Amino acid sequence: MIMVGCKSVFLLTKIKKFFRENPAAFFGLGFLGLLLVSANLTIQGSSLLADTVAIYAYFSLVIGVFLQFIHLIWYERRQYKKDDG
Repeated sequence: MIMVGCKSVFLLTKIKKFFRENPAAFFGLGFLGLLLVSANLTIQGSSLLADTVAIYAYFSLVIGVFLQFIHLIWYERRQYKKDDG
């Protein structure tokens, strides 16, 4: 029982670290979730609502890519300063 608790705490720590290091991951997961909802709505025949959800999914993807690009530039500058310092 104690081992399960230790493993879950370790897993939660790794997940927190991942999202701290990859700020765009939230938007990437949001994109995937919204895209799945849009596909499900299309299958059910609600194409107008599915199109709207797909647009929000696209916006989520664009925001995620933009944040990842900003994070990459920030990381490269930090590495450059560390190497020169």
